[in-house]
Amino acid sequence: MSKRPILGETKTPEGMRVVLFEDTWLLHVLDPQDGHPELYPYLAVALQAVAEPDHREPDPRPGRERFFKQHAGPSEWLMVVVHFGDDPARIVTALGYQHGQSPSGWTT
Repeated sequence: MSKRPILGETKTPEGMRVVLFEDTWLLHVLDPQDGHPELYPYLAVALQAVAEPDHREPDPRPGRERFFKQHAGPSEWLMVVVHFGDDPARIVTALGYQHGQSPSGWTT
């Protein structure tokens, strides 16, 4: 188990524990140069996207999945990527998805 401070945690709809490490949120997701600082007020929404997604799809990287929440965050869709290769699973990034475009495979 990592000694990294956990900022938040949630569970997937199947009940798998997923954590968000403090450094991932502060130094990666909110990084003002390369990250998405506009997500600052959306920590709870990012966790909710994993617990209650409106859409899910595999990530191109093995062992990862994308969780989407519609009408959440700074754009039409919030995308949260979870890596399942560790115990516990962990959020690796979050972002407003493609300026409001729907994710692939999404149907209403």
